Amino acid sequence: MKSNDSVALTTLPAKAFSSRESILLLLLKLRTFIALILIVGFFAITVPDFLATGSLVIMVKHIAINAFLALGITFVIITAGIDLSIGATLGLCGMIAGWLITKGIVLPMFGIAIFPSVWVIVPVVLLIGALIGAGNGWIITRYNVAPFICTLGTMYILRGAAMLTSGGETFPGLQGNPLLGNTGFDRIGAGTFLGLPYAIWMMVVLALVIAYIARRLPFGRQVYAIGDNERAAELSGVKTRQVKILVYTLSGFCAAIAGIVVSSQLVASHPANGTAFEMNAIAAVVLGGTSLAGGRGTILGTLIGAFVIGFLADGLIMMGVSEFWQMVIKGIVIIIAVIIDQTQSRMQQKAAVVAQKALIEEGTPAKP
Repeated sequence: MKSNDSVALTTLPAKAFSSRESILLLLLKLRTFIALILIVGFFAITVPDFLATGSLVIMVKHIAINAFLALGITFVIITAGIDLSIGATLGLCGMIAGWLITKGIVLPMFGIAIFPSVWVIVPVVLLIGALIGAGNGWIITRYNVAPFICTLGTMYILRGAAMLTSGGETFPGLQGNPLLGNTGFDRIGAGTFLGLPYAIWMMVVLALVIAYIARRLPFGRQVYAIGDNERAAELSGVKTRQVKILVYTLSGFCAAIAGIVVSSQLVASHPANGTAFEMNAIAAVVLGGTSLAGGRGTILGTLIGAFVIGFLADGLIMMGVSEFWQMVIKGIVIIIAVIIDQTQSRMQQKAAVVAQKALIEEGTPAKP
């Protein structure tokens, strides 16, 4: 908030925050959940079989891809950063998986190619995604590069690298070859457990793990502290550089998960996979209540935001809405989400000032 806004707020009387404003602030905090109910209700009325079990499973399976990216980038945005490279990381990681399955690791000096099993390919790809994220974090913290610029450059590098792996071509047939012992990759995207696709279970597990980190571990508290006031966090003993590197590492790791799942579902890898996916992820995070200014956000909110974006996109497709109009609508949703976020931030600042003044007027020592 600007300094003149802060001065204006300090002149408010203690009773200036009305019950109407309190209700409005509550509605703003619940905006994502309300939006989800409205969207589901609208498409349930206008689209036949929108709430059919089969349709819901397919839609949630689609949502899981965006959720992987959004969950990973949530901590980044809470630290007031951004990661534009997650879509490109998804594409490159998928291409690396495709390369290892179809081409293997060629050893020219021995005239052989080693085809690793899926149990080796998946950890290798996840490690590569994490290293890409760690590289972003290291450049940002070591050289004080703006996250937007750093990850924009990384995005172009990764897109080019993905193209170079195959000359811009697709790696098809990722089901593997039984004779080579590298089958099973396609089961990640097509397999089910208790009637639900693996992707949905992976989304649930990842959300629970990240939520636990955010709420229960010191690392989660340090992430919020950095986003709220990085200098104050550093003075209080938080190793801000290490935390930010880990935050970007997590973002790259989650993008790699998405890359594996997408390639597995398609049973093919294409270097353009994940194009513009970062925009959907950022939209889900912002819709979920995470502030682009940092310091505020929840994992549950991000997950609900991913469902809002997913149901909106699939619902528009089922209605036969043009892809061009879908882009327009999605852009409008993102702008509205940012405006609402700024409104909520201002109202929370006002509520905090009013509560502080009320404590002072009552003679109660204010909490720091």
